[in-house]
Amino acid sequence: MVSDPIQTPSPTIAVHYLASKCVDMVKHRQGAKWFMPWGPNQCDKIRTFDEAMAKKIEANNIVFAVHMPMPNKEMSPWFQYMRVILQFDIAFKVYNQTEDEVMVYFDAGLAYRDDKVSEWTEMARSVEKRKLNCNFIAAKTVENEGRYYECDLLPFMEVGSVAHKYYLLNIRLPVNERKKINVGIGEIKDIRLVGIHQNQGFTKIWLSMKTILTPSILIIMIWYWRRITLMSRPPVLLEKVILALGLSMTFINIPVEWLSFCLNWTWMPLFGEIRMSIFYSTLLSFWIIFCGEHLVDQTERNRFSVYWKQVGSIVFVSLCYFLLNMYKRGVQHTNPFYSIWVSDEGTKLSVAFIIVAGTCACLYFFYLCYMVFRVICNISGRMSPLDMSKANPHTHHEGPVFRIRFLMLATLICAAMTVIFFIVSQVYESQLYWSNHWLQVNTAFFTGIYGMWNLYVFAIMFLYAPLHHNTDQKERVASGF
Repeated sequence: MVSDPIQTPSPTIAVHYLASKCVDMVKHRQGAKWFMPWGPNQCDKIRTFDEAMAKKIEANNIVFAVHMPMPNKEMSPWFQYMRVILQFDIAFKVYNQTEDEVMVYFDAGLAYRDDKVSEWTEMARSVEKRKLNCNFIAAKTVENEGRYYECDLLPFMEVGSVAHKYYLLNIRLPVNERKKINVGIGEIKDIRLVGIHQNQGFTKIWLSMKTILTPSILIIMIWYWRRITLMSRPPVLLEKVILALGLSMTFINIPVEWLSFCLNWTWMPLFGEIRMSIFYSTLLSFWIIFCGEHLVDQTERNRFSVYWKQVGSIVFVSLCYFLLNMYKRGVQHTNPFYSIWVSDEGTKLSVAFIIVAGTCACLYFFYLCYMVFRVICNISGRMSPLDMSKANPHTHHEGPVFRIRFLMLATLICAAMTVIFFIVSQVYESQLYWSNHWLQVNTAFFTGIYGMWNLYVFAIMFLYAPLHHNTDQKERVASGF
């Protein structure tokens, strides 16, 4: 009997919804009314727009309603977040064609409740627009009328926490020919939505991983700093920076996500951006100082001012990265339908930032490779006289030298993976690849990178903690004597 292989849960789940066409019989309604697509209090519905025309129902009185999740199911805080992608089903008509890159306007509302009998509570409401890109692959003739355009997926909504059991979306497509609102969008047949959220099984693994790693890094950090304080000398610059690296890693590790099960923290993505910005700036600064302290002479060593140009540049770029993400996440915290990619100015700014950030990350990596190469050459050059000296057998120095070379190689690997992850995550955040597949790739990639960071920080603190009385001598040997 052959047992089935162990399968890990996929990071995300995609659920497909077809919006119901509800009819609002009250024209120019003042105030909010929520239209339920099914259930005992379901709305008056129509199947097609041809039926609406036959009943003389105007487009402004049609509400597209979507209940999340499906009937007889509930949402859960284990889902962590909820992203929604929108796609239009547009039929080709010779006398009602979809214009190129036309803007579609929609009035969207999001409501929630925690049981099946309570009234819906409004969570967000906004009038938004998206650029509609559709392609008709067949010839635009009368014979091909009724065939559908191929339209791009549109990022529609993102919520930072899933604290309620039921959510309801109501979407209107207002038409105003005088103001050119929703004119030239073609004959819309249906609206399809894809709700993407984190898999419950994956969330359990992820939070368990963070819960285990938090005390592991915290314990090794306390042990490391205790070893440093037992030394007869004060801590040097490199030792202080290693402590800062451990603190920033611990800050990321703390599983505050557990609190989302009892608190509706919609600002969790914003808090995550703060943690990542601090960690990135600390990690990149550490690598510069780590390599630099093995290159400078005794007079320049242990002086932070030596690295002010490199560290200052890192902090400046990290600050710009932080401010841009704070703006996006901050607005999205109050308006989940917001997207910086709607306007041409926002798109140009975001694309420019991705290009500049990716270029800076690559230049940083090449500069780090140059520094690591110099460190290895420096150590090899200084070891040659010792190899020929009978008074200093090279076996006394093999351990520290091997340690430095190993850590330099590990640094390059970690830096390369970090740069690749940063660029991939920025492309994903651009919403150009906002799909369930890309969400799974990005989440799985981050899980691997996250584990690598923890292993690297653990190794740095363990290997650089002084263990016995002649550590100072070995440190001088490894760092260039």
